[in-house]
Amino acid sequence: MNTQEEVEFYCPYCGERISVLVDCSEAEQQYVEDCQVCCSPMVLNIRVDESGLAVVDALQENE
Repeated sequence: MNTQEEVEFYCPYCGERISVLVDCSEAEQQYVEDCQVCCSPMVLNIRVDESGLAVVDALQENE
């Protein structure tokens, strides 16, 4: 089983589609990462479902 998955989502600041590599061995994660395009800090909330698929919700840091 692959424990890492590349997940795409949209930056809440600039709207560009970007991707992150997610460690799917953790069911829930939250961390801050700068957008690869506009360099704004995003809060990434990551959930891994029962089937092992990761979902990323990206919020502006001040939300």
